Amino acid sequence: MTHLSTGGACPYSQQVADEFRPFDIADPFAFYARAREEAPIFYSAELDYWVVSRYEDVRAIFKDPATFSSENTQSSYKARPAAVQRVLDEGGFQGHSGLSARQPPDHTRIRAFVNKAFTPRRVASLEPFIRDLAERTIGAFEGDGEADLVSQLSYDLPALVIFKLLGVPDEDVPNVKEWALSRVLMNFGDPGEEEQLGHARNLVKYWNYCVALIESRLETPTDDLPGDMARVYNSGDHTVGTHEMASLVYGMLTAGHETTTNLLSNAFRDLLTHREQWERLVADPAKIPGAVEEMLRYAPSVFTWKRKVKKPATVAGVELPVGANVLLLLGSANRDPAQFERGDELDVERSNAREHLAFGLGIHYCLGAPLARLESRVVLEELTRRLPGLRLKAQDFTFAPNTSFRGPDQVLVQWEV
Repeated sequence: MTHLSTGGACPYSQQVADEFRPFDIADPFAFYARAREEAPIFYSAELDYWVVSRYEDVRAIFKDPATFSSENTQSSYKARPAAVQRVLDEGGFQGHSGLSARQPPDHTRIRAFVNKAFTPRRVASLEPFIRDLAERTIGAFEGDGEADLVSQLSYDLPALVIFKLLGVPDEDVPNVKEWALSRVLMNFGDPGEEEQLGHARNLVKYWNYCVALIESRLETPTDDLPGDMARVYNSGDHTVGTHEMASLVYGMLTAGHETTTNLLSNAFRDLLTHREQWERLVADPAKIPGAVEEMLRYAPSVFTWKRKVKKPATVAGVELPVGANVLLLLGSANRDPAQFERGDELDVERSNAREHLAFGLGIHYCLGAPLARLESRVVLEELTRRLPGLRLKAQDFTFAPNTSFRGPDQVLVQWEV
């Protein structure tokens, strides 16, 4: 446990800290509102993290990477059992963060390299492909009168898009989705040892897959993002090594679809729950880009994020020592009424929705933000056009037990055929 100085004052409500359930993110918003009011920062003994809930504080932390490092972003909350670590070591697992946990100057060097390949032009060029994919996917169930919008739409579509960008065959979707979920649960969940062993085997397969992909592109560059990186490398620019290139693919193969799957799934659920908001989009599709920003604010797919204190710092009146871990509640900050009037209300015409923190801020601002926005806009345009009469079925919504990646496991809907 880390120690702190509070000048003799009680820094937070211990009761709020005791009521924190970090791995249950189904509906924590009432708790978040209380935390913002009574304990804007509190210590979670379960995680050994200081938890920050207010927009102003979260934003300031994102903007100060020299004090609040991202080096622990991909670290698991607890030490891995020896048997689990042995599976990883014997399998040759060397997967590390591509960008999110890298620090300057490495982060600056690697981001500049990947920016040469991950250009706005390349992202924009994907729109016809995304629209065709959305049309075909929706068309496959349009005549059925019912569907699960997660398993039949949002689960595969973002993966197929990032796979096209990365040059991964469509038939590999099931494997990569399974491996990516293992990564999420290992780094952001609390699985038991037996479950971790299965996830560790998946991570070995995942990493070796990424290494093989880079090796094949170095030998024969193709017209995709890894191919572009390979061409830069083969031209003599070794700014980024082959292991770092594989790490970038390892990162993008998770971040590039898991987050957008959840963003879309949250949008389906919440827009249809708040029917009048859905009807606004049906009546005026020009409102959809703003609705995407509001969904990123109201129900961000990345719900919390991690930082580590590198220099003595004070947050909400609490002095944090070097080495302290900090958990940023993005799902709380994005509803803070000090920043967003009626923050707990969904409003697709909210004027300042784009001030959300769903993509982070500063040097670690999400590389894939333009792609996530594009995919979400196109899918909502096609869904509201093709199936304007969508309605939710009666159902209980469940979410994967972890701290950081939030989206319903299914969204069952029906409509008149």
